[in-house]
Amino acid sequence: MVVFAGQGDPRRSLSLLWRADAPPPTRGGPGPKPRLSVDAIVAAAVALADEEGMGALSMRAVGDRLGRTAMALYTYVPGKSELLDLMYDSVHAELPTAYPESDPADWRAALTAWAGEVLEFHVRHPWVLQVSQARPVLGPHEYAGLDTLVTLLRATGLEAGVLRRLVGTLFPFVRGSAQAVADARLAAAATGSSDEEWWAARSAALLELVPDFAERFPAVSGLEAEGPVEPYPGEGTEGAEPVPYPEREARETFRVGLGVLLDGIEAARVGRT
Repeated sequence: MVVFAGQGDPRRSLSLLWRADAPPPTRGGPGPKPRLSVDAIVAAAVALADEEGMGALSMRAVGDRLGRTAMALYTYVPGKSELLDLMYDSVHAELPTAYPESDPADWRAALTAWAGEVLEFHVRHPWVLQVSQARPVLGPHEYAGLDTLVTLLRATGLEAGVLRRLVGTLFPFVRGSAQAVADARLAAAATGSSDEEWWAARSAALLELVPDFAERFPAVSGLEAEGPVEPYPGEGTEGAEPVPYPEREARETFRVGLGVLLDGIEAARVGRT
């Protein structure tokens, strides 16, 4: 399921995102119910999406979490579209906006740290991956994340036109890697079969039904036979939690792919000198 941000009223949505207009407080009523607020509604919605996924999100479900009716929420948030924008921008506040532990001149280390943080952020909030990048939310935390990446890329010394395209390369790469990790974690629960069971059943059937597989797809078969896969970092360490094969593959692909992208940035830097 793909959802698009920015579908609510433009001025009202941006006003909420930037907290330009505060909604009126609720009137006190009988009982000790806490007052509602935009932040409380957004926090409840994020918790719901984290636990149950985007499909569970509705104004009614968020209201239930807060012990209120859906109608009570509309005083603060006009609807689900605006709520989604607020949720998306709110969770982006988790991302670091600086990497002081890295040498300012070591752009490669800083970008590696940034990519790792963004990957884990999306794995924590997999529903964010369902929000299309075709239309940005235009919130303060989303802009802070973009500003952070641009700042890190400026250390490469490349011109603005190239940096703009690198932003458009790095964000989709990290999101795609995070999607692979998130899908690997969800597959067993969603399908009712473990990765081992799935591969064992289908591998056996494929070999039986396509005995000439290696001849028909020599490049793929040759790649599989050309030497062992590098061990996943930490694999075999005493006390380390085992990482399921699909997630291990997704994370290792992310690591190697990021390295190749950074090599390309370095080559672009060398080429301009």
